[in-house]
Amino acid sequence: MHEPIPVEKLHLEMPPVHESAAREREYRKERLAGALRLFGRYGFDEGVAGLLTVRDPEFGDYCWANPFGLAFSDLTPGDLVLVDGRGQVVEGRYRVNQAAFTVHAEVHRARPDVVAVAHSHSPYGGALSSLGELLEPITQESCAFYEDHALYDAYTGVSVDAEEARRVAAALGGRKALILRNHGLLTVGSSVDAAAWWFLSMERCCRIQLAARAAGKPVIIGRRSATETRERLGTDLAAWISYQPLWQRVAGTPSPG
Repeated sequence: MHEPIPVEKLHLEMPPVHESAAREREYRKERLAGALRLFGRYGFDEGVAGLLTVRDPEFGDYCWANPFGLAFSDLTPGDLVLVDGRGQVVEGRYRVNQAAFTVHAEVHRARPDVVAVAHSHSPYGGALSSLGELLEPITQESCAFYEDHALYDAYTGVSVDAEEARRVAAALGGRKALILRNHGLLTVGSSVDAAAWWFLSMERCCRIQLAARAAGKPVIIGRRSATETRERLGTDLAAWISYQPLWQRVAGTPSPG
């Protein structure tokens, strides 16, 4: 019989700590480009719609974002654009989605704890948003969003002004996710990995809820169990760890050994 390996000798990847703002900037841009490619693989880029942003580690009012009009699936860190708080591109070769960035800028401004924001036009998130309803705690995964997401009960349209963007940010409050009625999903995180994972997980939860409701009447998980599950699975650290297999796939890196 083999002896158990001590837990402290088993590998568990954790978020890195960077020695400089320059290195952290490089890391954040790498992760943002990877998340965009992953969203492209899932078919979440519909034409020119959708925006993912990450706060610059040195200039807090500036964000890196995907360029307007380029396919998610082919993006690299060098394609990203740096945008100031007014929505002006200050570094890069392309424009930015102004309507979407107005919302992202207000979310970043209202939430200093938020490093990354993700919004795209995914099919099941769009379908659930058309019902104007929240996710229900009907699976273990959906419990991560229990009482930690909200509904913005208005249609924002294509053109979003700063005042409406502030209302969107206010509706999000201190939560991790927002359902934009008749529009789709928006998620935030303390890292690109967390924001991306919450979006991917929320999209899957929307799909399951719609399928379960079509098949019958879903059984709701009780408040206590849903809350306890959220406390275990609903942290940004849990999201970061859950995202790593997807990052390895999209980055083409082997599993750590």
